[in-house]
Amino acid sequence: MTSNIFETSPKPYARIAGFCYLLGSLTSVYGQMIVFGKLIKPGNATETSANILSQESLFRLGFVSSFVAVPLHILWAVLFYHLFKKLSRTVSLFAGFIMLMACVMWTLSSFFYILPLLILKGMNYFDAFTHEQLQALSLMLIKLNVQSYDLGLVFFGLWCMVIGYLIFKSTFIPRIIGILEMLAGLGYLTLLWQPLVYYIYPYNLALAGPGEISLLFWLLIKGVKDSKWNETSCTHQNE
Repeated sequence: MTSNIFETSPKPYARIAGFCYLLGSLTSVYGQMIVFGKLIKPGNATETSANILSQESLFRLGFVSSFVAVPLHILWAVLFYHLFKKLSRTVSLFAGFIMLMACVMWTLSSFFYILPLLILKGMNYFDAFTHEQLQALSLMLIKLNVQSYDLGLVFFGLWCMVIGYLIFKSTFIPRIIGILEMLAGLGYLTLLWQPLVYYIYPYNLALAGPGEISLLFWLLIKGVKDSKWNETSCTHQNE
């Protein structure tokens, strides 16, 4: 059914993909970076725990925001698959699988996100542990959240490189956007080697900006031209 809808005109669905791209990015950044930046004090379990308990509503909002980003990423991955499948069904499926792996890691990071609050709120039920030990455990879970989130970004970086390749191969989105998207993926892939990240952060993530922003605005404002999309589909229909 989705394929039949795309046959009519892919433009509105490209714009929906762009909207999901925007909303998924904003919710993810808000939950993982803005909220954590306000509440989490690296290396200080006591202050971090106090911040979480004193601003519980903000922490819960950050969790919800981070979690909501997952289905939004899945939705835009499905739309991107249908957008590029006639260009190359195999590569488009591969991109969808990569995004699924990223979403698995982000779901796991959401689990680690909410656990510290549950532990800190239930301190009186953990008689075998001191408050200091539970605070340290909460901080460790937050570190696991960050690591699983970063691993999700690594998969996302690989997705960016694959999608960048498909964009470069297509004619309905400018090739320069495909190149920039591949560079964005390269920036995210550096997160796989944390010793390297220590020296190049935040420049590695800044590399992602031009590609993601250009693709986002192109989808929202331009969408794709039906004639170019159909022309590409006809050219590569046997791939």
